Amino acid sequence: MLQFIVRRVYYGVFVLIGVITLVFFLFNILPGDPARMMLGQRADMASVEAINRELGLDAPVHKQYFKFLNDLSPVSFHKTTSGNGMSYADSLKYAPYVSMFTIGNTKTILKKPYLRRSYQSKRKVSEILAQAFPNTMLLATVAMGFAVIISLVLGVLTAIKKDSFFDRATLFISVLGMSLPSFFAAILMAWLFAYVLADYTGLSMFGSLYTVDDFGRGEYLDLKNIILPALTLGIRPLAIIIELTRSSMLEVLSQDYIRTARSKGLTEKRVIVKHGLRNALNPIVTTVSGWFASLMAGAVFVEYIFDWKGIGVVIVDGLEKYDFPVVMGAVLFIAVLLVIINIFVDIIYAWLDPRVKLS
Repeated sequence: MLQFIVRRVYYGVFVLIGVITLVFFLFNILPGDPARMMLGQRADMASVEAINRELGLDAPVHKQYFKFLNDLSPVSFHKTTSGNGMSYADSLKYAPYVSMFTIGNTKTILKKPYLRRSYQSKRKVSEILAQAFPNTMLLATVAMGFAVIISLVLGVLTAIKKDSFFDRATLFISVLGMSLPSFFAAILMAWLFAYVLADYTGLSMFGSLYTVDDFGRGEYLDLKNIILPALTLGIRPLAIIIELTRSSMLEVLSQDYIRTARSKGLTEKRVIVKHGLRNALNPIVTTVSGWFASLMAGAVFVEYIFDWKGIGVVIVDGLEKYDFPVVMGAVLFIAVLLVIINIFVDIIYAWLDPRVKLS
């Protein structure tokens, strides 16, 4: 098990390096002058050059890339003297950190990954993401929980009642759900419940009655605010998991050991739940984990439309303002989540199916 985890982490590190490289060069070829974004368009050239020197933007691209890797790495190397731009171990940037050893004028430190600062607010990107992440995590968890519970029940029932009217109607609705993009579903839900049915729901498309402006400030959390965003975000995984559960259950129920269990006199409920559903969960677990990570990354439109203060809103604001460090930090944060979730999925996979060998 330990060797398996180490190997997965090893592969995950290479995936993250690829994502980091792609993100860095993608955002470094986009137009925009960070120094003028921070100082304003009327800033003098001396001030612009000073900011570019402080950010390390006056160096060649390959040097900027290695400095970016150095900032992200938990173990990084820095000069002991100031005047070297981003290479200097500035306590304002990297604190808290632990000095490991010093060779010459190069100091090796142990620190948290430094995602740099926002061009607009001057705040650390890690602080911005730490404030927005709980909101997105809550939304994705509620949406995925709703989708999994409903889809497992409907998927098992459609497998048991194959070719019935209930089966065909459920499959028809699931196909509609799969073909409905999240951004369109969000607009449709907001229009339906906050405009057409506004007299009954008490919502308003022009107010903040279905938003979560209070969440994140530590005042209170009104759970009614999460209903529409969670339902909207959970529609597509709900539809996909229904069909996957149905097909997986039909395959399992046709196996010999299911007939053997029935011939032993076990109740149908025990056969379906213990022998059928558990053995049908492997592909479902993989799909659920992948969709959960996708919901964390793909809640951008839903969060923006419902004004849910999560990472999606942070990404949209960063793109609108050309605040590249914020967008880059959010993308890298999501990539790390994907890698971690995939490792846990492989471990759960082996627990559900003893036939999976980890060695």
